[in-house]
Amino acid sequence: MNLMLYLAVVLIWGTTWIAIFLQQQAADTPVLVAVFWRFLFASLTMLVLLRLLKRLRTLDARDHLFCLLQGGCVFGFNFVCFYHAAAMISTGLESVIFSMAVLYNALNSWIFFRQRPPFRLLPAAALGLGGIVALFWQDIQSARVAPQLLWGVGLSALGTLGFSFGNMISTRHQRRQRDVLTTNSYAMLYGALIMAVLALVNGDALAPALNLQWLGAMSYLALFGSVLGFGAYFTLVGRIGASQAAYSTLLFPLVALTLSTLYEGYQWHSNAIVGLVMILAGNMVMFVRWPAHRRLRLA
Repeated sequence: MNLMLYLAVVLIWGTTWIAIFLQQQAADTPVLVAVFWRFLFASLTMLVLLRLLKRLRTLDARDHLFCLLQGGCVFGFNFVCFYHAAAMISTGLESVIFSMAVLYNALNSWIFFRQRPPFRLLPAAALGLGGIVALFWQDIQSARVAPQLLWGVGLSALGTLGFSFGNMISTRHQRRQRDVLTTNSYAMLYGALIMAVLALVNGDALAPALNLQWLGAMSYLALFGSVLGFGAYFTLVGRIGASQAAYSTLLFPLVALTLSTLYEGYQWHSNAIVGLVMILAGNMVMFVRWPAHRRLRLA
């Protein structure tokens, strides 16, 4: 089951980059508005389905407060950061920075829940991050040290931190046996409402772009990227922990590169092959079950 959830997250979220690109290409919609419609559609779909299936659970006021915080962290502000960063740095470099979610989650789990990371996280993360750097080494080499680059790196790092905080809140929900689909639905709704308020304050019109490409990309991002992707991911967080679940972020660029090879003529260089091997090795280190007497914990 864990493997199926892991693969679902990688495949779904690995394809959302193209959908985001297509949505931005279809219309010059403000970022706040684009994020608003994505999560409004996703949250309403989830809430209606859960109500029809009689699976919508009751949450108390404190739970709703944490759903509000979760919505702002992982269904709102982090996407604003990533959308803006994509205009400043290459998506390859952005993927490198987003891969830091592995380390953010390990450290935040230690800080908030006193979960000491397994020793194998260090070599696994080192192999995975090294593999991502190798995959995008040419992008990194071509990047110029300029204010725009620094802003892009900073926004990507901030967005990744928001994603990690959202992981911690989801862990909190599941430790209190709150239904992951219910908390996700309300968090998405609150994230959408936060984006709507900010868009109106910014003077942006909330009307969606009425063309097939924009609506199709938004629907894919909402239904697959948000409803299915986040549902699978946060279920995985509850089953194996935020640190190990976040390791799936190291595989997103592989899916994107595969699609780019098929549809955009991406050329595989020697550094890309080295990166692929390192990432697969990191997965093996992270998920192989070691004998009990060899398991070590960080002091």
